[in-house]
Amino acid sequence: MKYNYIAVEGNIGAGKTSLATRIAEKYNGKLILEQFEENPFLAKFYQDQEKYAFPLELSFLADRYQQLKLELSQQDLFTDFTISDYFLNKSLIFARKTLHEDEYQLFMTLFNIMNANLPRPDLLVHLYVRTSRLQYNIKNRGRDYEKQIADEYLDKIQESYFNYLKQQPGLRILVIDTNAIDFVAYPSHLQMIMECIEGDYPRGMTHISLKP
Repeated sequence: MKYNYIAVEGNIGAGKTSLATRIAEKYNGKLILEQFEENPFLAKFYQDQEKYAFPLELSFLADRYQQLKLELSQQDLFTDFTISDYFLNKSLIFARKTLHEDEYQLFMTLFNIMNANLPRPDLLVHLYVRTSRLQYNIKNRGRDYEKQIADEYLDKIQESYFNYLKQQPGLRILVIDTNAIDFVAYPSHLQMIMECIEGDYPRGMTHISLKP
């Protein structure tokens, strides 16, 4: 693996954890997985977004920062690189769509303080999956608190991702359209993604659409 630190991103249900886990297994990577299910505000947020958006986003930001700060500062002599199934900046992406403007400005101030203390990934992999496929994946994994997620919410998050990524010319970003493949079910489809990640990419956004 030519990259020391890779982050896998994407919308809810895009397959971030599945892909990060498989990459870590193949290339002997240190795996960092987000512990989102332990968040006490998550289920409440899906029931009442207006009331719980701000405490949810703040708690996610704090948890993500603490985990990344700890894990990225510790060297693992038995692994060759680090890969995570999230990027701290996802906190900013979600907050942009869920918070009121005054809340967002305060949130962004806190985010900038924390983000300054963390290394940036050498490669950011963004999995693009259309909303109908996301909903299919969400239903299949069967988390009760996700059953009420609306298409409109997923659309807003995807829009927020692309708007943010377009404004990050200093990052090396690989956007992979996986709508036509299923890398969880088919090893050959997974191999296609692996070959993409092994490539050399310039800073900015590179788009790849995969087809079997």
